[in-house]
Amino acid sequence: MRKATYLAAAAALLALGGTASAQNYPWKPDRPVTIIVPWAAGGSTDQVTRIAAAEMEKALGQKIVVVNQPGASGSIGTRNAMMAAKDGYTWTAGAAKDIGTYVVSGLLDTKIDDWRLYLSVINVSILGANPNTPYQNAQDLVAAMKAKPGQITVATAGINSSGHAAIEAFTRALGLTYKHVSYDGGNPAVVATVAGETELTTQLAVEQASMIRGKRLKPLAVLSDKPLELEGYGTIPPVTASVAGFKPDANYFGIFVHNDVPAPVKQTLDMIWKDVIANSEAMKKYAAANGAQFAPVAGDDAKAAAMPAIRTTAWQLHDAGKSKVAPDTVGIAKQ
Repeated sequence: MRKATYLAAAAALLALGGTASAQNYPWKPDRPVTIIVPWAAGGSTDQVTRIAAAEMEKALGQKIVVVNQPGASGSIGTRNAMMAAKDGYTWTAGAAKDIGTYVVSGLLDTKIDDWRLYLSVINVSILGANPNTPYQNAQDLVAAMKAKPGQITVATAGINSSGHAAIEAFTRALGLTYKHVSYDGGNPAVVATVAGETELTTQLAVEQASMIRGKRLKPLAVLSDKPLELEGYGTIPPVTASVAGFKPDANYFGIFVHNDVPAPVKQTLDMIWKDVIANSEAMKKYAAANGAQFAPVAGDDAKAAAMPAIRTTAWQLHDAGKSKVAPDTVGIAKQ
């Protein structure tokens, strides 16, 4: 009875919008928390997760350790988090569309409903070219892909990654083909393009930003219907300004906690996301500097926000013959 009363009081505090402190959170971790980042160090997931972890440490009063476990398009690290004890001390991170489509690609038997989502930013992909390529804009790239079907090399962090979903959506919408080159993370894919191993990368702006500012990558367009203002560089035009027939869904990134952890853990994280992350100057600064949109949202609202990209990615995989499971058999309807 006492526990139920305590949880009800905590929920009431959240509903009233009161600012929570470490003293009145329902969950007080007594040892460090681990966040498994299932991608390589330096990539988009790694970057934003480390900033969020630092902010959450202050609120929880406990150390949060970020561990990189890349491989198999993020499914290895995610599986390790999924198989860990459901005590609230092991989380994972990444793009919501990835964790929502692993079951479709056959990489991991998990669905979006298995997780509680804590989303922080929307990331956009850029058509980033090696400076030695002749392409000056998205139109040039489209013309080259039409002239040389299946020959333009594109580096991504692998199937199910944001970069792969972006180039698949772009080329399928326009009836184009390309040569996919997969790497274990967004940062390695970007570095490969800088080194000339591939002509192009479609990894996220946060992963390409420093190379673009240093003129080691040439941004042809942002895969969005809005221009991107990149701090230290300027404006990158939207692909829709020069190419018709393509509009991507919002690509949300954040931290994921298995739904089977104790209720006080999820209640605590709900409160922290509302009171700490949503007001974090560090998170806002990161987004502004790296071409991301600060968009904190948690729980059911987060799932609703992420579903359009999950649905699009799942059916892209299926329609391209790359799925192991039909999306509609695992609750992902085609719309």
